[in-house]
Formats: sequence, structure tokens, C-alpha cells
Amino acid sequence: MNIHIASPQPSFWNQTMTTLKSSSSIKHIGLLALLCACLLVAANAHDMFLKFDSYFLNPNSRATVRLINGTFRTSENAVTRDRMADVSLVKPAGERTHPPLTDWRDLGNTALLTLQTGEAGTYVAGLYTKPRELTMNAAAFNRYLAQEGLPDTLAARKRDGELTRESRERYSKHVKAVFQVGETHTDTYKTVLGYPVEIIPQQNPYELKTGQTLEVLCVKGGQPIVGQYVLAGREFKGKEVAAPSVRTDQQGVARIVLKGPGRWYVKFIHMSPVKDAPINYESKWATLTFELR
Repeated sequence: MNIHIASPQPSFWNQTMTTLKSSSSIKHIGLLALLCACLLVAANAHDMFLKFDSYFLNPNSRATVRLINGTFRTSENAVTRDRMADVSLVKPAGERTHPPLTDWRDLGNTALLTLQTGEAGTYVAGLYTKPRELTMNAAAFNRYLAQEGLPDTLAARKRDGELTRESRERYSKHVKAVFQVGETHTDTYKTVLGYPVEIIPQQNPYELKTGQTLEVLCVKGGQPIVGQYVLAGREFKGKEVAAPSVRTDQQGVARIVLKGPGRWYVKFIHMSPVKDAPINYESKWATLTFELR
């Protein structure tokens, strides 16, 4: 299978340049070269997703969900069970179960979980990982910020004269998938799992059509995140199509225009500087997937 790397959202470059310019005039030619080199992989370089081959399932059937650790289309390695802090399945009536870690298996670079559906309705699957720590030299960290779509952190490092400072980052990842069983739509799509960061749809994706807008609430610690940079895209007929990046409003809501069918993702990374600790940054990653016909 050929690996397709999504073209970068045009607004990623615009947003990054606007943020950098707003902090001061651009004096670091090396930083500009770094940004240019990283644009080709800005869409989803090191993400994690829960992904079905089809998000439309039959009642009382078995289906496999893949935990993708890499890009939306390719998993770079299988996530080990000891990293999983929570695995949840929410059924249409609101019952939340926790599939045991022993139900997971690996196939190559991907961890797989087979689920049993029940009654018709909208289901939610979720997982989040325990924190890990990572140290990078300054140049590698700056590239990483550009690749992953973190213009605010990159601009803050430039503003504060920290472009040459290495990073010690604590990170964790929080993933959800909303899938549809049978024809009955239920309110389960808006279930709050209570993860450290989370993307919560404000409409049932399976009641929307191409051209309509999905609103998603982005929260950290249960509170709306204002001004969060959010990326989205979809996979359709073997190709990945990036959607324009957006920011959350004063209520923490981002609006994603669903411009076509396919398997969709919405994602953000919330990164904060940390002082007086063994680390100097903490990032919390969130993704949401669903399908539009």
C-alpha cells in the first residue's frame, strides 16, 4: 500500500506566520527554513487515533477497532497495554464498560480490539494513555512544534528567546471514536468520558450531511479551552484530505465544515510551559474520529 502524506492546511502556514509576526519581526532565517521543511507533515505526524474500517456496523455483531499510533493512515508501532490508563465503550443506553486489556492483540505495528455491538444506536469508544516523558534538543523540539501544529508554543519560544533551549516534555494521548450501529440515532455521541483533555461533539455526526458544520467542544480538566488550535481532515477513496484549521471560540467550541464523505478526524494538542519541575512542557493530545457518508 502506498503511504500518502496529507498536504498541509494552508491556514497552518498562515497561522504560524501571523503568530510569529505578532510577537516580533522575523529575524531568525533558520526558523523560517525549519517551518518550510516541516509543512509537508504538519497534518498528523505523531498522532493516535481509534479507527474502524467502517463506522457503520450491524447490531449484535463483532467489529475490530484499530489503535493507530502515527498518522491517520499508518501506525508506526503497537501501543503496549501497560501504557493504557483507560479503555471505555459507551452503549446507546449510556452504559459504560471497560474492555479488559487482555482483549487487545497486535497485528504488526497496530494494536487491535474486537468489540461486540448490541442494540442499535450511537456508540462511543475511548482510550487514554499514561504520561510519558521525552527530552529533545532545541532544534528537534522546534521542528516538532512546527510539524504538530503548535504555532503558539513556537512563537512563545521565539518571543522569550528560548529557541536554543532543549525541551523536557511530559505527554499523554486521549482518543475517541463515535460509531453508528443500525439505523437508530441516540444521544450517546455527547458522552463525556472525563479524560484530562477531550473532544465532545455537539451534534450527532450521523445526523449530519456533506456541507454541514460539526461543532465540537474542546475541554481540559472538564473546562472549555479558549483559542485552542484545532486540525481536522478525512480519508476518502485512499487519499487524505486536510480541512482548514480553526480555533475554538470563547465557549471552547470549534466548528468543522464537513466538506465531503469519508472517515474524519478532529484533533488538538494542548501544550503548557511548566516551571520549577523536572519538565519544562506538558502536552495533552486529543483526537476524535467518525465517518460521514
